[in-house]
Amino acid sequence: MCLSARPVVLTLTAALVHAQIAEMDMIRNKIFQLEQSHNAMKAKYEDEIQRLKYELEQRGGSTQGGAVGPAQAPPPSIGHGPANLFQGIMAGGAQGGPQLAPPQQDQQAQPGLQMHAPPAPGFTPQGPPQHPFQYGQPQQAPAGINGYGQPAQTASPGPEYDVEKMPPHFKRQGHEWHAIFNPKAERRLDVDLVHTLAHDSVVCCVRFSQDGRFVATGCNRSAQIFDVESGQRVCKLEDGQATAEGDLYIRSVCFSPDGRYLATGAEDKVIRIWDIHAQTIRHAFSGHEQDIYSLDFASDGRHIASGSGDRSIRIWDIVGEQAILTMTLEDGVTTVAISPDNRLVAAGSLDKSVRIWDIKTGTLIERAEGETGHRDSVYSVAFSPDGRQLVSGSLDKTIKMWELGAANYMNMNRSQTKAGKCVRTFEGHKDFVLSVALTPDGAWVMSGSKDRGVQFWDPATGQAQLMLQGHKNSGEQKMWSTEVVIANQITVISVAPSPRGGLFATGSGDQKARIWRYDPFRG
Repeated sequence: MCLSARPVVLTLTAALVHAQIAEMDMIRNKIFQLEQSHNAMKAKYEDEIQRLKYELEQRGGSTQGGAVGPAQAPPPSIGHGPANLFQGIMAGGAQGGPQLAPPQQDQQAQPGLQMHAPPAPGFTPQGPPQHPFQYGQPQQAPAGINGYGQPAQTASPGPEYDVEKMPPHFKRQGHEWHAIFNPKAERRLDVDLVHTLAHDSVVCCVRFSQDGRFVATGCNRSAQIFDVESGQRVCKLEDGQATAEGDLYIRSVCFSPDGRYLATGAEDKVIRIWDIHAQTIRHAFSGHEQDIYSLDFASDGRHIASGSGDRSIRIWDIVGEQAILTMTLEDGVTTVAISPDNRLVAAGSLDKSVRIWDIKTGTLIERAEGETGHRDSVYSVAFSPDGRQLVSGSLDKTIKMWELGAANYMNMNRSQTKAGKCVRTFEGHKDFVLSVALTPDGAWVMSGSKDRGVQFWDPATGQAQLMLQGHKNSGEQKMWSTEVVIANQITVISVAPSPRGGLFATGSGDQKARIWRYDPFRG
């Protein structure tokens, strides 16, 4: 071969090698895409198998011996939320909730509601596909007439919004968080991150002191108190006498009105009242037979309400160091709240109902359920500041507002239970609503959800004002999220407003709590 032809041959050889490498890369990419499609299809079929398995179990059929995938714990006997949602949240992966005793008949049960409340649209940002627990979809609310004489419409999920494409007026971004403001509503709020509070485990609950100076968090084996202004930890409360084996998550925390004490409820069925200054246990109340999921101090500072998976609510006299009242439900109690005037106690349950009792007599005066009630377990309730409304959040992905007012107190002297009146249904979350609250001026309803977002709602119109997401996942894909890993998702477990207004806190399974500021929007 002549010397002049050699460069041509080398060039052709190099071109051939590059072409082969490019072809191999293309084949490798196609194989990767096929693997991704296969995995997605496999996950879809496994989810469908689990759904069919659950439906078969609900119909009394047997799934033994069939190739139905890994076994899962059955859902509660009355509500159809996951049977151990709380344990799943704490573990950061498994599906979970209270382990419940067998249900018993509520002797004070009354017929359900016959009125339909108007739903209101929410909105959700663009993000990764959701993978809810496979226990079937919540039923749609039936058509009917709402409390205002208008046909009740079933609100469809809100539109998807891409934060990158939203106009500046309708978004706010910070480091690893963003807020989207509903473009279909007048913007009235602004929001910003104030502090990120690191923990060593899942943050199960958050609560402000009455003066707004401190925020308490509950996590594994400890409750912690932080200074709101500085973000510095003030103290860490741990019971050295508690069992040393396994986890011991603090499910609920609440300050006494004077700020001297912090009450904690935990998995070991014990309510502890801590002297914050001395960092010692002042009182320890036992009596519940299962995990304690919720606590609330009365404004008189003497009484505290507790709700447990043992299907009971108890009212405790702190001075007398005893339970003075016990109310029993059909299923596990996930949430309790005492009214601002200390006359009522409300509770949400896995049996899908919201109940309200007279604290003095233990009389059930209102039971909210039925056609306008929730279609799945109720995980959070909160009174409005004036005590005239109650909001509830459910695994059916909705928030409901119930009207109380003077008619409720008139019923306190009667033996017949009143059917609750739902005046608003807030729809827009894409997954379980785990926490609800109202701002101290009553101007906004707040909600935290397994869909990874916090939403602010206008209680007068039912419109969502903003959707907040914080803590961006690692990786190149823009998967915005706020708080708690469940099946590779981040979920908002707990939201709480400051009683002084202007601030709120979120609890997190990414081992963080956050304090946020909300202000009137000034354009």
